[in-house]
Amino acid sequence: MAALSACPHRGGPDVTRDHAYYARALEGRRLPLAFADVDLLGENAAALVRRAGGRPVRLATKSVRCVALLRRVLDGHPGFQGLMCFSADEAVRLRERGFTDLLMGYPIVDPEALAELCRPPAPVTLMVDCQEHVVLAARAARRQGTRVPLCLDVDLSVDLPGLRFGVHRSPVRTPEDALAVARSIAAEGDVFLAGVMGYEAQLAGVPDAAPHARAKNLAIRALKRASVGPVRTRRQSVVAALKDAGFPVRFVNGGGTGSLETTREDSSVTELTAGSGLYSPALFDGYRGFHHLPAVAFAIPVTRRPGPGLFTLQGGGYVASGAAGADKLPVPYLPEGAKLLPLEGAGEVQTPIAYTGPVPLPLGAPVFFRHAKAGEICEHFRTLLLISEGRVVDEVPTYRGEWG
Repeated sequence: MAALSACPHRGGPDVTRDHAYYARALEGRRLPLAFADVDLLGENAAALVRRAGGRPVRLATKSVRCVALLRRVLDGHPGFQGLMCFSADEAVRLRERGFTDLLMGYPIVDPEALAELCRPPAPVTLMVDCQEHVVLAARAARRQGTRVPLCLDVDLSVDLPGLRFGVHRSPVRTPEDALAVARSIAAEGDVFLAGVMGYEAQLAGVPDAAPHARAKNLAIRALKRASVGPVRTRRQSVVAALKDAGFPVRFVNGGGTGSLETTREDSSVTELTAGSGLYSPALFDGYRGFHHLPAVAFAIPVTRRPGPGLFTLQGGGYVASGAAGADKLPVPYLPEGAKLLPLEGAGEVQTPIAYTGPVPLPLGAPVFFRHAKAGEICEHFRTLLLISEGRVVDEVPTYRGEWG
């Protein structure tokens, strides 16, 4: 990961995004803070559109969690189209702010939340994977006096001998499963099947070039290669069965930042989803097939110097979700060469690091970290400072800062 830290030759021929670059930009600002380098974020957005190969990219809001940056990407990059939302409250608030083409990425079962999502004139497309979801959605639609589009979530995990390669989500795995849910939708007059989502998490969200894990990386690459064919076959067979049965599927969504190249080759897919590649958090250094630029980071100050080459920082324990492990810890980013201590990690109140490089770190000096995942960093900060061409050009609220 250290190789990414200097980010030379971005934003101009003489620009090196090193510790001094960001320290100058943030001089006088109160720490801790989080920031987005919007020049790099723009480069990442353009790279995602290129990787999509002409397919529209639905922006995954979970990986952004900042209204201003969602709008910036959608307005500035025509290859992005629509949002995939992760919570009902979020979707309702985004709709109130004028965002359109909203798709829930996950089923919602709370009746009041469903009623808000179904409110005319622009109901949100709801995610379903069983008859119970359909019935709940139909009740909410009737309550609002409108027809509501539904999207069917298809499980694309692959069962191998002794291993389930993927995630536990939808119970819909076969064309027959999909048709059963589709017929339950047709039996309700207030909802209709608009689309299908098939998210290949084992391709999009599993690193295959993690540091110091050669054997594991080789095994994951082999599993991914073995998974591509079955994923494509299952998604295509489900879509074909639905269309043959007379269900007019308007869109088929698939993929994520880690699988754009393979998902775009599936002829049944009409749109891709991506989000994490905009921020390019630390976990996304561990992919062999693509490379994005570290556009979002946080800064915490040096508060103690317990010994030679040791510095203790304020806070920093922003651990990512998922199975617990060292890969979910934030990563010291700048100055290059700073490292967490393996027996202490990142702490809620203070975080020690080891550093013996040339950059002076007096008390109060910032040390820059990257979160392991993308949007989750916004749960710890109320605002993001936007940096462009070496200076702060704006300060915008995160979801936490805007909505609490």
